[in-house]
Amino acid sequence: MSTVPTIERPPVLPPEPWTFPEPARRTLANGVGLLVYDIPGQYVVSVRAVVPFPLSEEPRDVEGVATLMSRLLDEGTAEHSSEEFAELLERKGIAYGASVSDNGLGVALDVPKAKLPEALDLLRQTLAEPVFPQAEVDRHLKTRLAEIEQERALAPQRAGREFLATHYDSGERASRPTAGTPETIRAMTRRDIVGFHRRHVGPLGATLVVAGDLSGLDIGALAESTLGAWLPDGQVIAPAPTLARRASDAARVVLVDRPGSVQSELVVGWSGPDRRAEGGWAAYPVLSFVVGGSPNARVDAVLREEKGYTYGIRSGFRPRRVGGLFLTSGSVRADSTVESVALLVGILNGARDGFDDAEVRAGIDFMSKTAPGRFAVADAVADEAANLALEGLTTHFTTQTLLAMQELDAAALTRAYGRWVTGEWTIVVVGDAATYADGLRAAGVGDVSVVPA
Repeated sequence: MSTVPTIERPPVLPPEPWTFPEPARRTLANGVGLLVYDIPGQYVVSVRAVVPFPLSEEPRDVEGVATLMSRLLDEGTAEHSSEEFAELLERKGIAYGASVSDNGLGVALDVPKAKLPEALDLLRQTLAEPVFPQAEVDRHLKTRLAEIEQERALAPQRAGREFLATHYDSGERASRPTAGTPETIRAMTRRDIVGFHRRHVGPLGATLVVAGDLSGLDIGALAESTLGAWLPDGQVIAPAPTLARRASDAARVVLVDRPGSVQSELVVGWSGPDRRAEGGWAAYPVLSFVVGGSPNARVDAVLREEKGYTYGIRSGFRPRRVGGLFLTSGSVRADSTVESVALLVGILNGARDGFDDAEVRAGIDFMSKTAPGRFAVADAVADEAANLALEGLTTHFTTQTLLAMQELDAAALTRAYGRWVTGEWTIVVVGDAATYADGLRAAGVGDVSVVPA
């Protein structure tokens, strides 16, 4: 009688440290930095171009001009009308987008590998040769005004806008909407848009990222023949951004009155670090996950799972080029508004007392072990490289951050959290003021003021 041999199960070993893909680097003749990530099998190539400038460079009376400029880049160039440009994008299978953040301009293209040369030339045209047709300028200005009305109607956007206006000093650009206000949009002209583009959008300081399966392509030569022809016609080098000042009365509660609301939108936040934080950045993504970054995190464990007040509330450290924010936001049942705010502030303050080893390990494992999956595709690689370039960093920062996470422990997370969470909070609630204002005052979470929706 034969017996089946016993095979010993091999041990499960922890994964080897993962590193972000290393790009090929060069600088084009006009000063544009080129980062090339060859990722075999990714036949849709992701292209990102970024030009850094702080939003504080916008003239005060036409704030939002950078955003309007970005939206008009593909609305006609020296070589193609708006309709022709849109047709070219569609015919060549190119997905295009452009936007502005507090760090500068970003333009994104995703294109089939075979059409990459044409895509790079179209990118050059949008950056170097936009013509800003008056009819398109007028249309986008009207669209932005309609968009502002929509933002006022949507509770999350209304809460976010009120938070910035409350937390930051009114003299800071950060206290006002990135895309402008009704007053600044109505004051804006085509001349303002053209002038901002000429002064601030040029090759000096710009970075081009190309990621995908690039076998058989000479990306350096392609980039030089397209983006390399972009000239710094009138471009000025913007000053380095500075830390946005916090308002002297930032630690208070603002209730945006929306009578009859069946939900209340909450934003609770305070100043946070940037990626160059003392002690390193590694602790802060882990803290975001542990405090409010998942359904199992501290915030949702109470407000969602135990109390049933919300579908989900999220916390996170949001870095800017200089400084940042720690924000917790989400909606709760209207009848739970007062208790939810009190519980939320208690959870956030209570985390200063420390974290247990199990939640620390869960946070580190999630952030570090999911990184290979998060950055497995070309667009994620290109986005990470482009976003860091706007902050003057490279993706070596990503690798070093992931490695540093492995050295974290509960004491390190507690120290990092305590550097920024002091017990002072800017709190915004969009809800029914008549029903909840007195309760919020009695909760003792801060001085309460009411503003109309």
